[in-house]
Amino acid sequence: MSGRVLQLLRIVGNFEAVSYLLLVFIAMPLKYLADQPSMVSVVGMVHGVLFILYVVAILAALLMRKLTFKQAVFGFIASLLPFGPFVFDRKVLNKGSIPADPVNPKA
Repeated sequence: MSGRVLQLLRIVGNFEAVSYLLLVFIAMPLKYLADQPSMVSVVGMVHGVLFILYVVAILAALLMRKLTFKQAVFGFIASLLPFGPFVFDRKVLNKGSIPADPVNPKA
């Protein structure tokens, strides 16, 4: 399970980022420019569930010592920004900057 926590974080992060982009760049303009609020209800709920799953995945990675506290905070802040989880994935998860033992990175 602990080996898959970063893979789960990456997958959930990508879905969360896409749902946020859909909400901000498609659903919200449809609501305010085309007077079609129904899309916001659906996409907003999906995004909310994915956001909660993403935060839980970050916490799981932190508790299993797959992320440092600083990386977990960066991941949470990234989740609040459009394209943020993509940046987090590229800068932290894909770069291999996560040490095998975040508590003692030189071991």
